[in-house]
Amino acid sequence: MSPTYMTFDDLKKALEESGRGYNMENITKAYELANTAHADQKRRSGEPYISHPLNVAKLLVELGMDSESVEAGLLHDVVEDTAVDLPTIESKFGTGVMHLVDGVTKLTKMQFSSVEEQRAESIRKMLLAMSQDVRVMIIKLCDRLHNMRTGDAWPEQKRRDKALETMEVYAPIAHRLGISNIKEELEDRSLQFLDPVGYAEIRNLLDQKNGEEFLKNISAVIQKHLEENGIHDAHMKSRVKSVYGIYRKTYVQNRSFDEIYDIYAVRIILDTVAECYNALGVIHDMFHPIPNRFKDYISTPKPNMYQSLHTTVIGHEGIPFEVQIRTKEMDQMAEYGVAAHWKYKEGIQGKTPLEERLAWVRQLLESQRDSTDAGDLLRDIKSDLLPEEVFAFTPKGDVITLPAGANVIDFAYAIHSAVGNRMVGAKVNSHIVPIDHKVVTGEIIEIITGPADKGPSRDWLKMVATSQAKNKIRTWFKKERREENIQQGKEAFEREMRRNFINLPPEKVESFAAELARRNRMNSPEEMYAAIGYGGLQMSRVTAKMKEEYAKLQAAEPKPVTLEDVPVKRHHSSEGVIVEGIDNCPIKFAKCCSPLPGDEIIGFITRGFGVSIHKRDCTNVQASMKDPENAKRWVKASWEDSVQEQFNASLEITALNRDGLLGDITAAFSDMRVPIYAMNARQVENHKAVMNITFGTANTEHLNNVIARLRRIRDVISVVRN
Repeated sequence: MSPTYMTFDDLKKALEESGRGYNMENITKAYELANTAHADQKRRSGEPYISHPLNVAKLLVELGMDSESVEAGLLHDVVEDTAVDLPTIESKFGTGVMHLVDGVTKLTKMQFSSVEEQRAESIRKMLLAMSQDVRVMIIKLCDRLHNMRTGDAWPEQKRRDKALETMEVYAPIAHRLGISNIKEELEDRSLQFLDPVGYAEIRNLLDQKNGEEFLKNISAVIQKHLEENGIHDAHMKSRVKSVYGIYRKTYVQNRSFDEIYDIYAVRIILDTVAECYNALGVIHDMFHPIPNRFKDYISTPKPNMYQSLHTTVIGHEGIPFEVQIRTKEMDQMAEYGVAAHWKYKEGIQGKTPLEERLAWVRQLLESQRDSTDAGDLLRDIKSDLLPEEVFAFTPKGDVITLPAGANVIDFAYAIHSAVGNRMVGAKVNSHIVPIDHKVVTGEIIEIITGPADKGPSRDWLKMVATSQAKNKIRTWFKKERREENIQQGKEAFEREMRRNFINLPPEKVESFAAELARRNRMNSPEEMYAAIGYGGLQMSRVTAKMKEEYAKLQAAEPKPVTLEDVPVKRHHSSEGVIVEGIDNCPIKFAKCCSPLPGDEIIGFITRGFGVSIHKRDCTNVQASMKDPENAKRWVKASWEDSVQEQFNASLEITALNRDGLLGDITAAFSDMRVPIYAMNARQVENHKAVMNITFGTANTEHLNNVIARLRRIRDVISVVRN
């Protein structure tokens, strides 16, 4: 039986199945030219040479690339290996395809005198190709990937050289461009050639675990629970961690196979960002989340534009696995990186965000044109390769990589937890700086440490930029300040109860807190308070369950006494309220619930002060009706059909604290011509601000319009009626 290899029919099938409108006439012409040019050539494996450009073209189709890219993929070796020249390509396929073929050819032509110079020049050429047209780099990555897939035919030394170059240059660039599938396969193929024993050992461990079956079952269970919680049309994917990803953690970080928590991952793909966060809540209710393993890349994307929610949980079988939650657009970005959204795909002309993102590359190359020191070039390229990252040095010369915006506290914790915990100050280039000094690439930073029991400040949680530093600070407070955490957490818990009008007798508060602790997977209320205190448990997560539990308690209570209809005439009071059974009686509005026209209301006959009007669902109404003596004093009340009065309403606004926030809020009230009667504001934990505003309004419809307008202000988290 003859060996099978890629044919043009296979490529045509891939093009048809993609569902995109490719220029089949030009692609067919490109194949015919390449097939003729490579007709007498064979690969080392013995198969016809044309199978290689066909495989490269198919990989480009799988990435969603455009017709010009597919044509250039078919032609990428003809100029270097055959008699076909660039003018011929330009005359047959146009300037665009010619430039792509020329760019790919230039990436592999030059010879170098030293390994260091070769590495620097390789990166220089790749950056040049990316700056002119990022498609050149994507075609080259596909070319390298297919070569690595067939690398067994290379001599031993060439295999190792190509694998090392792939690991050090091509895989990192695939990562920078966000093309995760190509990046992971390049790493795995390189590892197979560089350390075949280590690769085989991990491959065998994965095969023994039967992870595919586990992922299939767990995906079905998750999908069923999502449906039951109203999240429909979730698309489920799953993956087993790449061999190289496991290799790095087992060999480089010296961890056992069982200590790696993200070997298995389930991916939930949804329609909207709101559904993503709802699904996260469902997952955390289904499984036990592992502390400090949650990452929100939706609100804070990675530098390569990757977005997703990540959380690691332990399944009912005791096997840890990662859950990734993202939208369809985010999944496209994660799979294909910059190949997922650029102007060539849609025929868009003019400047694009992608071009602006790559503009810094050209500036870097211009500034380095006359450089002869390969080491300097490498350092500069590394510094600029990711503008969103900074690189600084310890006094011993170790390089610390941090996200842009990180400060010297982040730097200290990136060195070691103990260094961060003992930090009392910092020197940058031998000068003392404030502890919120932002790290700049190239700085030499020395951390000044104090006594071993010094410990961090809680304020640092608001200052640091990295999740690593935040987690280490929280861990210190968790271990060293338990009593303080419990006290702070309990105070925050009680404040939240008051804010949500949850009034319980003192004897019931403890059992209420115990039930909430159980629902949050804590062993006792004290453990829950401590977690709230050090930041391990977000109050927003507790609040939702708190309201549910209180609703259950309310439902279990005896039904309030219903009011009998009294067949007497109605009196229209001057306040716009109709009270049944009472004539010419003064009316006042209860401050505990501040009813507005549109609210369902009820009246309470006071002793000597007329009728007090409450919202029907006011907590004080529910409590009073349980008292037989007071129950008789409640009377039916309703609003007049057209109320002309203006009433006071109060709102509580929670927002991220920033300059200009108060001005934006007051400007919104001014634009709506709504009078403000009282306002107070305070800063709370996690760099947030809470404002209480009392203003004039006509009814609940007007109030809801005000709330909707306030919620649209930048950085406003919630607006609730007091």
